[in-house]
Amino acid sequence: MTNLSVFGEHAKVKNYDAAYEPWKMVFDNCPEIHPATYVYGERILKDKISNSSGEEHNEYINTLMSMYDKELKYFPKRYSKADVLAKKALLMYDEKTGTSQEIYGLLDDAFQNDRANFSNPKALYLYFSLMVDEYNAGNKDLQEVFDTYDAVNERIDEEMASLSKILDEYVEKEEAGEALSAKDKQTFNNAKINTESYGKISSSIDSKLGDLADCDNLIPLLEKNFEAKKTDAQWLKRSAARMDGKECSDDPMFIKLVEALHQVEPSSKSAYYLGVLNDKKKNSAEALKYYNEAVSLEKDSYKKADILFKIGVKYKNAGQSTTAYKYFKQVLDAQPSNGKAYLQIASLYANSANQCGSTTFEKRAVYWKAAQMARKAAEVDPSVKSHASQTAASYEGRAPSKQDIFSSGMAGKTIQFNCWIGGSVTVPNL
Repeated sequence: MTNLSVFGEHAKVKNYDAAYEPWKMVFDNCPEIHPATYVYGERILKDKISNSSGEEHNEYINTLMSMYDKELKYFPKRYSKADVLAKKALLMYDEKTGTSQEIYGLLDDAFQNDRANFSNPKALYLYFSLMVDEYNAGNKDLQEVFDTYDAVNERIDEEMASLSKILDEYVEKEEAGEALSAKDKQTFNNAKINTESYGKISSSIDSKLGDLADCDNLIPLLEKNFEAKKTDAQWLKRSAARMDGKECSDDPMFIKLVEALHQVEPSSKSAYYLGVLNDKKKNSAEALKYYNEAVSLEKDSYKKADILFKIGVKYKNAGQSTTAYKYFKQVLDAQPSNGKAYLQIASLYANSANQCGSTTFEKRAVYWKAAQMARKAAEVDPSVKSHASQTAASYEGRAPSKQDIFSSGMAGKTIQFNCWIGGSVTVPNL
């Protein structure tokens, strides 16, 4: 107990060298005594690993691997199998102490046998990345890559949905002017950090998949498996989502998938895809009917926001700005922390610059309004923060310059927009 107290005090102030010996005594002799042995032990050993070399370096790595196993053995309620296996895999990967197959094996074990607790963003990306590497080495087939891609993205969506509820609560409290407790601030800050992490790995996973999921690869594989899988609702949903996401929905295979899905499991997803099909056939009224049915069938606010967002993008791509805007506003009603919707609204504003205002200055002033929306995206949604900040800066660069403001005599004045955008902006003071 004395050594436990001693290493704890040293570790709290990051004096890891002084903490190591008393920590090692506790770990070797009483590994079950207190979870602090594992909380601080990880920090102590990672510091030792970073500041050592040769045989000593390897010994610290082995000790940390052993510690991960023991934390699960002695404190199973505090540590999960997935968490421990993910940490071991990441340590092996970072320190180059295992083969790709060994690391993949640990992560696959974690994902297949304890998926609910597999939430480490870096480990999720590494799991999928190694699967693609295994495919490129000829050890996995393309269907396995797609299955893993779908499963990992579903896991990310589950985490993002939970985080979204926390961020929505934060946005609503902030807009209502409510004071936040220290605990609330910490909760919301952690949610922001994790949301940003998941946003980054989601993009990285798409990049890793790359051209493997293009229509030329995707469609023959779906055709090959359709007869055997046409009553499998999960396979149908995943396949239709891939075809829609990769703009392969013009192919007859998409029709077969959607019709089979609507027969097996009528749902918001199948109704949405029927809307896509009718859009392709230029049946706008029928498409809108199915889109609205999809929204009404979905009870989960996060999933509802996702459907509304996709519908908004369809209308935006078709050049129907006002209809698209209505759907993006509905996204924000369902999920106030959806930064992607704010970015789409910003883009709609920017694209309408020439339609608003009677002078060049007034038309370019629209970019200030677009920048406001992009800044709002960065503020409410950490997963798009970097891109949103860059987008806002780009729009501000297209707005009237200080010289333009000076020459026009408009500094500090309000410009009303009489086009579909509505509202106003205040010209910055010089």
